[in-house]
Amino acid sequence: MSELLKGIAASDGVAVAKAYLLVQPDLSFSKKSITDVEKEKARLDSALDQSKTELEKIKDHAEKTIGTEEAQVFEAHIMILADPDFIGTIKQEIEDQKENAEAALSDVSGNFISTFEAMTDNDYMKERAADIRDVTKRVMSHLLGVNLPDPTMINEEVVIIAKDLAPSDTAQLNRKYVKAFVTDVGGRTAHSAIMARSLEIPAVVGTDKATDLVQSAGDVKIAVNGITGDVIIDPTADEISQFEKAGKDFVQQKEEWAKLKNESTITADGKHFILGANIGTPKDLDGVLDNGGEAIGLYRTEFLYMDSSELPTEDDQFEAYRKVLAGMNGKQVVVRTMDIGGDKHLPYLPLPEEQNPFLGYRAIRISLNKQDIFRTQLRALIRASHYGSLGIMFPMIATVNEFKQAKAIFQEEFDKLKAAGTPVSDDIEVGMMMEIPAAAVLADKFAKVTDFFSIGTNDLIQYTMAADRGNDRVSYLYQPYNPAILRLVKNIIDSAHKEGKWVGMCGEAAGDPIMDCILLGMGLDEYSMSATSILKIRSLMKRIDTSKVVELAEKAVNESVTNEDNIQLVKKYIDI
Repeated sequence: MSELLKGIAASDGVAVAKAYLLVQPDLSFSKKSITDVEKEKARLDSALDQSKTELEKIKDHAEKTIGTEEAQVFEAHIMILADPDFIGTIKQEIEDQKENAEAALSDVSGNFISTFEAMTDNDYMKERAADIRDVTKRVMSHLLGVNLPDPTMINEEVVIIAKDLAPSDTAQLNRKYVKAFVTDVGGRTAHSAIMARSLEIPAVVGTDKATDLVQSAGDVKIAVNGITGDVIIDPTADEISQFEKAGKDFVQQKEEWAKLKNESTITADGKHFILGANIGTPKDLDGVLDNGGEAIGLYRTEFLYMDSSELPTEDDQFEAYRKVLAGMNGKQVVVRTMDIGGDKHLPYLPLPEEQNPFLGYRAIRISLNKQDIFRTQLRALIRASHYGSLGIMFPMIATVNEFKQAKAIFQEEFDKLKAAGTPVSDDIEVGMMMEIPAAAVLADKFAKVTDFFSIGTNDLIQYTMAADRGNDRVSYLYQPYNPAILRLVKNIIDSAHKEGKWVGMCGEAAGDPIMDCILLGMGLDEYSMSATSILKIRSLMKRIDTSKVVELAEKAVNESVTNEDNIQLVKKYIDI
C-alpha cells in the first residue's frame, strides 16, 4: 500500500525509480593493547594518507560537476587530516595509553566532537563537529578495512534513500543513474541540497522517517517530486502515471526556459532587469554563459586564496580576473574582495581563535588590518578592469568609516597605476555588500558614498534573526519573507534609488521565485543567483506586470506579520 511523505522541496525535478537505501557500514571495533607504538602510528598515517587521497579525488570531481564553491567543504576535511592538534593528540594517545589506532581515533575525535557540540551558542564550532565526524568515519573505515558506501558504483536507475547525505556522498552521485534522493533530515540550505541543485538532481529532504519506511517496505519503487516536496513509497500505477506526467511537464518546461537563453529579462510591462550569476572561479564562466547570464553579480575571490598553498600573487589574481572580465564580453562583473574568516580559513594565514568567528575578525576587517594583502588584490583588479566592465564590492561593511577607508585605499592604488601608465578603466564602480543589519538601517548614509549595494541575504537573514541557517534546530528562523527582513531590504533599495544608485542581490533569496515577486515590486535592479536558476527566473519575470506587484510588496512589508503570510500573499498573485 502506497504511503505519502511530505518533506522539504530541496531541488526541482520529478522522478520514479527503485529505492536504493544508502546504509552506513558497521565501524565497530575492539579496544586492544599494543606493544609496537611506532607500527600503530604507521597504521594511522596510512589511513590518513588513504583518506586524503580519496578526499582530493572527491574534491576534484566535485569542482568539475558542481562548482568550486560547493567543493570547498572537502578542502576543510583535508585540512582536518593535517591538523597538528587533532592528529598529534591521537598519536599521543596511542603512545600514552598503548592502545590501538582505532581506539585512540575514537576517543580523541569523540572528545573534540563533544567539546564543539557543547558550544551551543557557537554554530561554527558545531559545524566543525560534523566535519570531524565525517573525517573520522573515513579514517576509521581504512583502519578497519571496511568500504564506505560508494555512490559511483550505482549502475541502475534509483532513488537514494538515506538518513542524511554527506557532502562526499552527494558529490559522487551520477545523474545518469541517481534520479533523485530523499533524506530523513536536512533543509534547503544544507550542503547536500545545494549540491543537488547544482547537479540538477531532484531532492526532498527532512522527511523524518523515509529510511524506516523503506527498510520495512522492502524492495519498492519511490516517486519523488522535488518541486512540491511530495514522496510516495510504493506508489500505485495511477500515482506513478501522475508523477511521470509531472516529470515530463517539468522537462518540457525546462526546454521552454532554454529558449530564453539569448533574451533579455523583460517583464510583462516592458521593464528590464538584470539576471546575473554567482561564481567562485573562472571555471564557472561557461555555466553563466550557457544559462544566459546578463552579468556576474558576485565573484567570490576567496577561492583564489583557498586553492593556493600561499598568498596568490598580483599577477596570478590579475590573470583570473582578466579571464572572467574578458569572457563576459562587456557585461558587468562584480567582484567581492577577499572574504576570509568565519568558516573560511587559510593554513598560511593564521587567524586568532574566536568564540564567534562569524561575528569576528573576517572579510573587510582583515583587509583593512592587513593592507599589503588588500592592496595586492586591488591592484590586480584595477589592472584587469581594462578588459571589461568591473564593479568591486567590499564584504562585511558595518560602518561608513570602514567603507571610506577601503575606498581610499582603492583610490590610492588606482592613482598609482594610472600615473605609471598602466591601462585601466575609468568606469570602475565601487560598492559594498549589504549583509549587516546596522548597515541596512543606515542605508541612506551609505548610499551617499557608494556606487551600488549588493544585498547578501544569507548573512543579513541570519544576523537579523539571530539564527544560523545551517543549524537544523533553528532552521525555521531562516525566513527570507519575514516582514522584518523585507523592511530592511526595502530600506536599502529606496535609499540607493534616492541617490541614483543601483541595487543588486546576490544571496540565496535572489533565485527564489516567491522572493523575486516581492523584489520586483520594490524595484530591485539586479538579481544574482546560481547559474542554473537564471532561465527559470527569467521565465517568471516575463509573466509579471511590475505595476501590479508594487501593491503586493507594500502589503508584504506593512500588512503581513509572518513569513508564511507573505508566501500565501505571493501565491494568490501568481501560480508558483
